[in-house]
Amino acid sequence: MGILDSVKSFFNPDLPDAAGPRRLSATSASELSASIKGLPPGERGWIPLPEARRLFSPMDDQYAFGELDDQGKANLSAFAARSEHRASFNFMPVEGRIYFTRTESRE
Repeated sequence: MGILDSVKSFFNPDLPDAAGPRRLSATSASELSASIKGLPPGERGWIPLPEARRLFSPMDDQYAFGELDDQGKANLSAFAARSEHRASFNFMPVEGRIYFTRTESRE
C-alpha cells in the first residue's frame, strides 16, 4: 500500500474493498454449490453467462435465459433457492455475468 492509499484509508477506514465481487468456480454444479456456500452472507460472487448456460439451460448461447428459456430460468432459480445456498441471483447481460448474493442465514 502506498503512502497516498494509507492516508486515504486513515480518513475513510470503511471504504469497501476495491477488488469487487469474486469469480465463483462453475466447472460443475457441485463446484458452484461449494463456491456459493463459501460466500459470507451479503457478499456477491459471479459466473460467466456461458458457464451458467452450460449448467442450467438447454438452449444455445444466443437464447439462454431469454424470454423463451423458461426451463433454464427455472433451473437457475431452483438451484439458487436451495436451502444450502440461500442465494439470490441477478442477470447482467452487458457484463456477460450472473451474480449470486448469499442471503442472511436463517439459523
